Parts: sequence; structure tokens; C-alpha cells
Amino acid sequence: MAAITEEIKIPEGIEVKLIGKTVEVSGQKGKLVRTFDVRGIELRQGADVIVVEAAPLHREQRAAIGMVRSHLNNMFKGVKEGFVYKLRVVYAHFPITVKVEGKRVLVQNFLGERSPRAAEVVGGSSVRVEGDEIIVEGVNKEEVGQTAVNIEQATSVKYRDRRTFQDGIYIISRE
Repeated sequence: MAAITEEIKIPEGIEVKLIGKTVEVSGQKGKLVRTFDVRGIELRQGADVIVVEAAPLHREQRAAIGMVRSHLNNMFKGVKEGFVYKLRVVYAHFPITVKVEGKRVLVQNFLGERSPRAAEVVGGSSVRVEGDEIIVEGVNKEEVGQTAVNIEQATSVKYRDRRTFQDGIYIISRE
């Protein structure tokens, strides 16, 4: 069986260090480190490319090469441009107040509840509130996405009719 290789081009303005299976990507927005510990996959660094190679041509290795390519492209985009998720605060019954306190986002007065609901800010993501919009930013796509989902799920409505009680915080855009 033939080996399958794929070359992933390193964009300009991004510095990459490869030590074993650990890739360190740095750019103008920050630095990301990730270890690709996948059996059967080898990583090599060229002048302006990263070569991903799998010796046996099996379905798992082919899928792993695609996974490594996607993660590297996300790392390149993150350190160059960053990721931004926007959420909108929607309420009809009680006005919702959102505050950021350290690594937690507090949602107060949700459906008239006395105790605030809390959502965790994951990793190096930053959260800011502008009126009825919440903006989550960061260089790691997974951390930014998980933070946005944590905020959205903190305001899930239970034991009520979802058609009537549409209050909550919802993701409206991902960039």
C-alpha cells in the first residue's frame, strides 16, 4: 500500500515550530500549541509547509490527515485573525441583565428568577457585553465556541412551553 501525504501551506506572517508531534503556531494575535498524538501519522516541517504523512492507507489514517489539516487551518486563522462569536439577549417577560465577573458570565433576572445563572468562560476567551449583544473573542476556536455555547445553555428554558417562553441568549453569528 502506498503512503498518503498532504502538504499544508503556512500563511505569511505566521511562525510554526514542530517538535515531534507538537505544533506551536504564533502570529500577531497570539500563540497556540497542540499535540497531534495520532497513531500512524507523521508530521514534518518544510520551508513554508507542514507535511502530514500516513504510512498505511486505511480509512482511519485518511480521516486523521483531514483532522490534522482542519485543526492546523483553524490555528492559522486564530493567530492571524481570531474568532468572534456574537450572541443576542432576547426577553419578553423580564429584562435580563448580563455581567462578566472574572471567568464567569452572570445572567440576572432570567424569567424573574432571584438567583443569577452562571456560565463559564473557557481558556483565554474574552467576553464583553454591549447593550443586548454579547461578544466572545479569542484565538482558539474550540474555547471561543465552548464559551458561547456555555452562555447560550445557561439560559435554557425548562418545564415551560418554548413557543411562549422564547427568552434567552442565542448565538447569532460566528466569524
